[in-house]
Amino acid sequence: MSNKVTGIDMRIMKLLSKNARLTYKELAETLGTTRQRVSRRMERLEKNGVIKKYTVIPDYDALGYVHVILGVTVKPTTNLDEIIPKLMEDENIKVIQRSLGSHNLVLHIVGPKDMKELERIISEVSRRIPGIDKLDITFVTETVKFEVL
Repeated sequence: MSNKVTGIDMRIMKLLSKNARLTYKELAETLGTTRQRVSRRMERLEKNGVIKKYTVIPDYDALGYVHVILGVTVKPTTNLDEIIPKLMEDENIKVIQRSLGSHNLVLHIVGPKDMKELERIISEVSRRIPGIDKLDITFVTETVKFEVL
């Protein structure tokens, strides 16, 4: 089987992006194929890194947390390859994204609703990033839509 992502692979991923708890049997029935075919394709998609992770999307507010996005712009001389591994160690940072445009890095932080503690966490994260030119902070109040495909 080739490493090329096919139409059925895309249909599998789209279905899973809406409900990652679907069984191979349920996927096969929806797609009009066999459970074995779905199983082989899923194994290949995982092995090739096309599917990186199965996860949940929590309601942070209901859990008593806030979701903050930091848009970080660093000076041109700053080496992101040295910074990112340090940021990956921080348990409060849930997503790290390299980006083009207004920011070089986009960090998703989940922290307590206590503003003093959140301020401490953001300050701690900021100190780990040398050469910050600009830092934008956005509080996510509600995720209205979340689709990956």
